[in-house]
Amino acid sequence: MMTTTTKSTSFFEKTINPFLQSGVILCAGLVVMLLTKLLINVGILQLSDRFPYMISAAFVLFYAIFNSIFSLTADDMNKYWFHSTIAFAGLTIASAFLAYMFCGIKLEEAGSFKWIYTVLGFCYLVFLSILRGMKRIVFLAQQEDREMDALKK
Repeated sequence: MMTTTTKSTSFFEKTINPFLQSGVILCAGLVVMLLTKLLINVGILQLSDRFPYMISAAFVLFYAIFNSIFSLTADDMNKYWFHSTIAFAGLTIASAFLAYMFCGIKLEEAGSFKWIYTVLGFCYLVFLSILRGMKRIVFLAQQEDREMDALKK
């Protein structure tokens, strides 16, 4: 009897291209904006005119969190950071533009959303920095562990 073993890997153990992540997030945000616009036009929902900006900011935050987590699996952190920040900027601009197209309100006229995008950008860099530090600490601990194991032998 032949036995085959399959190694299942967690979704969070795979390196996913930041541009792919931002594209998927942008499409998901667009779908939510379309659905809410449909529900508003049908009369099922009554939301603020600035609601597309809220959806946009929520999906930018979603990208910031998950992209930071996926950065842990990157082999070359510097390259991943570079691509991630470009993808983040592109996602933020494209998402804010979609929100403008859906509601017709300029970002400057949308109240505090301009500051929300600024805070999201700052928080994203903080998330990446924290996780980069965590990865470095884990690497040093693993290296120390290997040295201790080598001394025991």
